[in-house]
Amino acid sequence: MFIGFDYGTANCSVAVMEQGQPRHLQLEGNNTMIPSTLCAPTREAVSEYLFKFMGVKPTDQLGEQVLRRAIAANRDEDIELAKGDMLFGQAALDLYLSDPEEVYYVKSPKSFLGANGLHEVQISFFEDLVTAMMSNIKTQAEGALQQSIEHTMIGRPINFQGSGGERANEQAESILRRSAVRAGFKSVEFQFEPVAAGLEFESTLTEDKTVLVVDIGGGTTDCSMIQMGPSWFKRIDRQSSLLGHSGLRVGGNDLDIHLAFRQLMPELGFGTQTQKGIDMPISQFWNPIAINNVVAQGDFYANANLAVLDQLRRDAAQPEKLARLIKVYHEKLGYQLVRKAEECKIALSERTAQQVTLHELADALSVDISQSEMAAAIESPRVQISQLITEAVEQSGVRPDMVYMTGGTAKSPVLRETVEALLPGIPVVSGSYFGSVTAGLARWAEVAFK
Repeated sequence: MFIGFDYGTANCSVAVMEQGQPRHLQLEGNNTMIPSTLCAPTREAVSEYLFKFMGVKPTDQLGEQVLRRAIAANRDEDIELAKGDMLFGQAALDLYLSDPEEVYYVKSPKSFLGANGLHEVQISFFEDLVTAMMSNIKTQAEGALQQSIEHTMIGRPINFQGSGGERANEQAESILRRSAVRAGFKSVEFQFEPVAAGLEFESTLTEDKTVLVVDIGGGTTDCSMIQMGPSWFKRIDRQSSLLGHSGLRVGGNDLDIHLAFRQLMPELGFGTQTQKGIDMPISQFWNPIAINNVVAQGDFYANANLAVLDQLRRDAAQPEKLARLIKVYHEKLGYQLVRKAEECKIALSERTAQQVTLHELADALSVDISQSEMAAAIESPRVQISQLITEAVEQSGVRPDMVYMTGGTAKSPVLRETVEALLPGIPVVSGSYFGSVTAGLARWAEVAFK
């Protein structure tokens, strides 16, 4: 049995082929998508829980070392794990939101996999994180099918990381492959996510077209210029149909982070000054919400940074705002701030203004954000996305017959207007914003594993 597996930055989903059509499987209750989140009592609990309750052993000496250290750290803290202590998806998010200080919470580990400068121990730990998530998803999918799954076609972005080039891509894909094997898959193959989305869109065409696929997901934006249509259906060798690719780690998460930075962080002191008229350091307001940057998160939540924050509060012309930033530090509220920005972004795709409440930081504290303010806040990632579109067109050397937009973030009116302005007169269409990659992966798995 094979599946198409979209291990996404924001959500994960899987699909199987039945009677020539993809069917998405339920992974969390009645939902076919499960948020890419994990929650455990401690960071070290992840590796121990994976071994103790999910039956997944380390595959090398480094993994065994990580496991031994994890078990020792948990015993030092008198933490005895019980089944059910590690949660996934919405259940993990709900637990984190109810008590952020008392849990270890991870969102979108895919964002870290291609990071530069990771030590071997960090890579081994990320592999444990991904393995745990994949193992949970495989178990849920097998429960839905009532049969075992041996083969998987996993989607991957064109580039996992903004820098690092092919070395970063190899590192990230290697982590995903090893994790999938540890989770129990016997055969693991990969396909570019925009190509997979294109394969699903191709099934709707009655004549050949040259299509620019623009896949704007939670963590990456990927563009592929593809020749597709009836002449290409189910052909094993599609190399000559792939005319150009571009991709970068910029997506929905980046829009959320920039929106939080420009519109929410001023309530925590961003843009204010000290009593002597010196500007507050920008990094202290960026790092807590840079949830896709391991180094930034480590710098902000480091023990030594608390003394720096306390000094900033004493020096501040508006100390009450810096006190809110310190509360973010103590209660680990960075993820919550980004989530509020994400909810605001979604609301602003359908309305002209939205109020964001920040009651966790102060009673009756809220911020009103308009569509135009959001557009200004996300200008930097919007420009990056427009450059990727231009790059794919120039690399292919052709203008597309149409543009197919997919990925959850592609619903943004600001981004759709960007595409229309870059390619005037070319039809822009969309299908399943959230399911096209998964469906296309299932279609390609049927070709690859037959």
